[in-house]
Amino acid sequence: MPNLVLNFGVIAACALCYCGCATQHSKNKSAQRKRIELLSGTFGTYAAEPRLADRRVDTDRLVAELVKVKANTYNFLIHHASTDWDDLQIFLPLARANHIKVWVTLVPPSEPPFAEPFQLDFHRWAIELAKLSLKEPNLVAWSIDDFSYDAKIFTSEYIRAMVEDSHAINSKLAFVPCLYVKQMKPALVEKYRPYVDGILFPYRHEIGQRNLTDWDTLEKEIAVFRQDFGPSVPVFVDVYATKHSQLNDSSPEYVRQVMRISRRCADGVLIFCHQYEDKSPEKYHVIKSLFEQWSAEKKSK
Repeated sequence: MPNLVLNFGVIAACALCYCGCATQHSKNKSAQRKRIELLSGTFGTYAAEPRLADRRVDTDRLVAELVKVKANTYNFLIHHASTDWDDLQIFLPLARANHIKVWVTLVPPSEPPFAEPFQLDFHRWAIELAKLSLKEPNLVAWSIDDFSYDAKIFTSEYIRAMVEDSHAINSKLAFVPCLYVKQMKPALVEKYRPYVDGILFPYRHEIGQRNLTDWDTLEKEIAVFRQDFGPSVPVFVDVYATKHSQLNDSSPEYVRQVMRISRRCADGVLIFCHQYEDKSPEKYHVIKSLFEQWSAEKKSK
C-alpha cells in the first residue's frame, strides 16, 4: 500500500508538471502570435539614413522621406556613428506620430565599427531595446545582420537568454534576425527555430549562381524558409536596391519584380537601402509606386 500511495503521488506530480509546461507553452505561442501580428503587412526601407554635417541622423528628413514614399516601416541601422542610439530615440516618436513602425538592426561581430554604446553585448542590447519599446510601442522588432554566419558568441544558451530576457521585459518586441538561405543547414535551423519571430531574408539568387539580376528562384527560396521554420514564422524579403559589395548592381526592373513576388509570396518587404529621388530616380519611383499601391490596398480592406 505505501508503494501504491507513492506511485499515485508521483503520477499527480507529473500531471501537474505536464499541465504547467503545457500552459507555459500555450502562453509563449500566444505571445509570439501577438508579436507577429504587429509585423503584419510590413513594407518599408532599411538604412541609408540622411545625415547632417555633424554626422547626426537628420531625423526630420528621414520621416519626411518615409511619408513621401508611403512606407509603413523603417529598419534603423545602428552602425555609422556613435550617436545612432541617441538619434534612434529622437526618431521613434517622430515616426510614431506618422504611423511608421520601426525595426532596429545591429551589426554582428564581423562588421565593425560596432554599434554604440553596448557594442557586442547583444544580451544588453536585447534588454535595452525591450525597455525602449515599452516607451515607444512603434518599435516592434530588432534584428542582427548576417546572423546566419553564426559567430561564436551566438551559442544556443546565449540566444535563449538574449531573447527570453527581452520578452520578459516586453513580450511584444519581435526578434527577426537576418538569415541567408544557403546557410540554412539543419543544425542552424534547429538552433534558431525556438527563438525567431520572423526571418529577414536578403535575396541573392542563392539557389543557382548568386546575382542581383535574376528573380526566378525567389519563390523557391522563400519556400525553403517556410519548410525549415514552419508556415507560422513570417518571412520578410530584403530587396537589394543598392549594390552588394560582391555582386552586380540591381536594375529598377529587378527591384520591381522582386518586390512584387515578395509581396505575393512572403510576409513583408524591406528595401536595402532607402533610395533618394535625386540620386536614383528610377528605383525611387518603382519603390514609391508600389508602396503607394500597397498602402491604398491596405486602406481599402
